[in-house]
Amino acid sequence: MKRIISLSAIVLALVFMSGCINYKAPIYNVPNSPIKPKLSENEISKAIKLAGAPLGWEITKIKDGELSGKLHLRSHIAIIKITYDKNTYNITYASSLHLKYNKEHQTIHSNYNGWIQNLQNAIDRTLNASK
Repeated sequence: MKRIISLSAIVLALVFMSGCINYKAPIYNVPNSPIKPKLSENEISKAIKLAGAPLGWEITKIKDGELSGKLHLRSHIAIIKITYDKNTYNITYASSLHLKYNKEHQTIHSNYNGWIQNLQNAIDRTLNASK
């Protein structure tokens, strides 16, 4: 009986610990994503800002062809750089807080990658709906 209780305690501890693991993944960047409809750079900038807003991204213009995006969820902060021209756009990791970023291995909490993929999908939908 003691053996069963000990084994149960070990299994329960392993299950509990597996829920506490922060899963890391290679950073997901978006290189040279095509912009299919012919839009002006101003229309592209507006579409990117519009796409990010419902997802919680605060997107601001740095200069022509470059935006900065910031997502603040609970205690987590992700900052990205978005560059674009009339043919393509790029999303690149800039910095983060409380997302277990590892510069040497270029890894980050896997939730970050989901946020970027959601933003990419929203940008693509918004750009395609623009014309």
